[in-house]
Amino acid sequence: MADYGLLLDEEVRAYIARGAEFYPPHAVDLDITQQRAVYDDMCAAFHAGRPEGVEVWDEPYGGVPCRRYEAGEADVTLIYYHGGGFVVGGLHSHDDVCAELCARVGVRVISVNYGLAPETIFPGCYNDAKAAFDAIALAYPQTLLTAGDSAGGNLAAAVTHHARGQIAGQILIYPGLGGDPTKGSYIEHANAPELTTKDMLFYQTIRTGGTPPPTDDPRYAPLHDTDFSSLPPTVIVTAECDPLASDGESYRNAILAAGGQAVWFNEAGLVHGCLRARGMSARGAAFFDRVAGAIDALAKGNWPY
Repeated sequence: MADYGLLLDEEVRAYIARGAEFYPPHAVDLDITQQRAVYDDMCAAFHAGRPEGVEVWDEPYGGVPCRRYEAGEADVTLIYYHGGGFVVGGLHSHDDVCAELCARVGVRVISVNYGLAPETIFPGCYNDAKAAFDAIALAYPQTLLTAGDSAGGNLAAAVTHHARGQIAGQILIYPGLGGDPTKGSYIEHANAPELTTKDMLFYQTIRTGGTPPPTDDPRYAPLHDTDFSSLPPTVIVTAECDPLASDGESYRNAILAAGGQAVWFNEAGLVHGCLRARGMSARGAAFFDRVAGAIDALAKGNWPY
């Protein structure tokens, strides 16, 4: 098993400790209301503010609440799906992330507030994600990118699979894509800080309302698709110390095998959720730079990989 005393530096350990002040390591044992409360407290504590010059509107697309960010004229729209295990999070949880990406890259960002479990169970979250995408594509048809972290990375990829041909690129940040739980990072990092395989089982169970998860539905797990052709250029950025890291490798390999463009970066010494570490950790800042750089490249139609 991994030795996190060696893999994690002092800055990342301090970031983990700061988050644990609000969101305890065993938060999945709390009831849903409590989970959302402690997660919201953590997000508020890490919120870095919005950069100057970013304007924000809350408005629905396809009947789904969304938040639009703009920093001047933009021909590219990034549709962002937030993480949170399909259980926690919302427009507030990734507000500063979306605002900073908007300011740094100069793209329009629209964050999608899809329905959460247990109130909304699969395929409801996917239906929300796709309905919002379809409406955004009508409103801003020029260049569309999809992105998301963790559960949101799952939704971004699922939407991209069902809208291939409409999307110029996708950026997936430590996504859960339905990889093989018997090997790779699922085993090596089963007890990683910030996300464990036990946590993942909880999220899987609540996402389906307690029914067995589908095994052949790419809306649920994009890696279960049988056709990876014609997907847009794809950048996957994962954290080394995360049971989901191997999903990035598997997804890249599937796209490459189908003749597409994909690259996977597994950033050393980082943990699940490390987008929030960018203000406390040099590694976290470099991770965020990697994500922003990928969005910038795909927005310009470049493939520097």
